[in-house]
Amino acid sequence: MSRHIVITGASSGIGAACARAFHAQGDRLSLGARRVERLPEVVPEAFCHALDVTDRDSVEGFVAAAIAANGPIDVLVNNAGLARGTEKIAEGTGEAWREMIETNVLGLLEVTRRVLPHMIENGGGHVVVIGSIAGHKAYVGGGVYCGSKRALQPICEAIRMETLGRNVRVTSVDPGMVDTEFSLVRFSGDRERAQKVYEGTRPLVADDVADCVLFAANRPQHVNLDTIVVMPTDQANPYMVHRAPQQ
Repeated sequence: MSRHIVITGASSGIGAACARAFHAQGDRLSLGARRVERLPEVVPEAFCHALDVTDRDSVEGFVAAAIAANGPIDVLVNNAGLARGTEKIAEGTGEAWREMIETNVLGLLEVTRRVLPHMIENGGGHVVVIGSIAGHKAYVGGGVYCGSKRALQPICEAIRMETLGRNVRVTSVDPGMVDTEFSLVRFSGDRERAQKVYEGTRPLVADDVADCVLFAANRPQHVNLDTIVVMPTDQANPYMVHRAPQQ
């Protein structure tokens, strides 16, 4: 029996990979993103709707439209998020920080608080959060991004406790370096700088993370994977990466 899967930030990267993975096993999809024009290219059969997680009206409209199109939500994949710049705390202007916190933390909360009551009313569901190794280990120039990702850990823990006995599962999937548009966004479109992040090493790709999401979502209903940390073999933590010598 197919499930209704809702994915935020589904226009590229991990969100798009999750959409393709769930679609391949026959699930119904509701995809949201700011770049809504990209969504039909991800999964043509999916229900697609504009979504800006930092805008309450946009979130409310997206969730209502998704339920109207595909019925009760079985799995919510909170993927929308970003890093912006590498400002040190003493050198920051605050604008990039505000964007990251509003997207990564408040945006996730705005979506989740609208979906959870429906899950509880309908007898259960699964909330998946795409976190980051940055939520476990800080690094220079990433303090606010790391803080926004670490905030997701107690949020997930609280949801687990608050919904205990309601058949709601909560999983945080926390990857290390993934070769997506992440660095391109972080460096405001500087493609050369973004590519250097992955030079000489073997990062994860979006499908690797989607495999983890799918594995967690496909466990029997009595099994909850609280946290999955998935790293490239060539990465030990955010600042220790093995790179092959340049020829």
